[in-house]
Amino acid sequence: DTLGVEHILEGSVRKAGATVRITAQLIQVDDGFHLWSETYDRELTDIFAIQDEISSAILEQLRAHLVGLEQAPALVAADRTDSEVYDLYLLARQRMYERKKLSIESAAELLDKAIAADPEYAPAYAQRGITALLLSEESYGELANSEATSQGRLYLDRALQLDPDLAEAWAGLGLYHSSRPGEFPQAIEALEKALALNPNLIDASNWLQIAYGETGESRRALAILEDMVARDPLYPPGYSNAIYVYNYFDMQDKSWALLERVRPFMPGDPNILQAEARIWMSVARPSKALPLLEQAHASQPNDRVTSDIRSEALLGTAQFERAAEGGSPWARVLAMTRLGRGEEARLLASQLAGEGLVWPMLAHLVVTGQYAALAQFVDSRWTDLAAFEAENPDSGDGYHPMLNIAVAYARLGDEERFGDAMRRVRAAHDRARLQYAEHGGLLFGEARYFAMLGDTEQAVAYLEQAMERHFRPSVPLHEITPELEPLRGDPRYQALLARMNELLNGERAELGLDPVST
Repeated sequence: DTLGVEHILEGSVRKAGATVRITAQLIQVDDGFHLWSETYDRELTDIFAIQDEISSAILEQLRAHLVGLEQAPALVAADRTDSEVYDLYLLARQRMYERKKLSIESAAELLDKAIAADPEYAPAYAQRGITALLLSEESYGELANSEATSQGRLYLDRALQLDPDLAEAWAGLGLYHSSRPGEFPQAIEALEKALALNPNLIDASNWLQIAYGETGESRRALAILEDMVARDPLYPPGYSNAIYVYNYFDMQDKSWALLERVRPFMPGDPNILQAEARIWMSVARPSKALPLLEQAHASQPNDRVTSDIRSEALLGTAQFERAAEGGSPWARVLAMTRLGRGEEARLLASQLAGEGLVWPMLAHLVVTGQYAALAQFVDSRWTDLAAFEAENPDSGDGYHPMLNIAVAYARLGDEERFGDAMRRVRAAHDRARLQYAEHGGLLFGEARYFAMLGDTEQAVAYLEQAMERHFRPSVPLHEITPELEPLRGDPRYQALLARMNELLNGERAELGLDPVST
């Protein structure tokens, strides 16, 4: 039921000396009836020829026994290399599937052995490039991002040099571009090519939906995710990312259903804990999410996604000291800014900006009122706002980086560039509202937009809607978005702040924390 299949193809391989016996059987799931079975005894003269022969024979039997299978998928001949090298490659792939730091490191070691034994085996280079990217500090490991991308690109280039039509190498190239600022169009092109070469490459599907999501095409991302989950519901990035996108569309019922579908197979797994925490965070219940995230973080301290969600939970419960010391780098910038540790925040934000993550710097400069420094920062890195937008597109959660730029230009009296920034915000929000259910982050972005236009009525109305959609900041909004300062005299705004503070302290009480006053 979990896999959603009607038939299972089972098999076994036994080896004695130079002889191999391969058994295959086709079974009906509902009653266990064996539709077909066959045993193949072969000499181990060419394991890949045997693989091709038996795979073709099994496909013929599938055509004969499964109604509606008029055209089976074409077989891809096994890549030719030594059987021991191929075993290393397959074992590495299996370990990479788990998406855990130690497993990926083990896969990298196996692939290094495979490459040493056969320096011409392109698939091993492709997967080795992917392991390098997955082991970056922005993913599952500890490699500096610059080192991970440089190392990964070298392996992927070698794979494509050996085999220009290798799907997994193109998939890895897509992952490489996704990790670099402003290169999502190149990522999408590479990943679509990978899937054209091999439509069953689930990693490529996952990275493609991420690229679509990052460029605001969320419905395309969701369609890919639902297809992935239908094909392989136990693939960790698949169910985890599907739950994430369901939450954005306010489909928490689907999130819970998917979680309960896969949970029995991986009880206590950190990926399951993370997925459940994501659902709680989407309905503004960080007190429910944080204990799950602490467990997951203890098991996988280098998992970026777990660290990011845990950081959101710490910030969402006003635990700024903990976020400043043990949160994700972006969360440390926000927490240190809140705690008045401005110089530390600025240094870390500069480091992140050098690595391509610029929004923490923009947020820090706006909160601290350094508008001239923000404008200088933008002007020194991009020729205009079109170049900034190309490198930092809106992901559909409210175009807050561009809103921060607009705030700075407004405070500096630069009407022309303020107008340019606001037009880009409006276009981004209009696109996002076609893609998503109107979730809290986008509605908050709309409140900021109308506040900057001086429309306090619309601004407060959007803030009320944002709170209904689980937008629950742990600090007074006018202290982190100065354009909301004029709302402080509005009784509805004051009522919102009081309600948000009440909800915050309810969450803190669940965690055994003292109340705070905002």
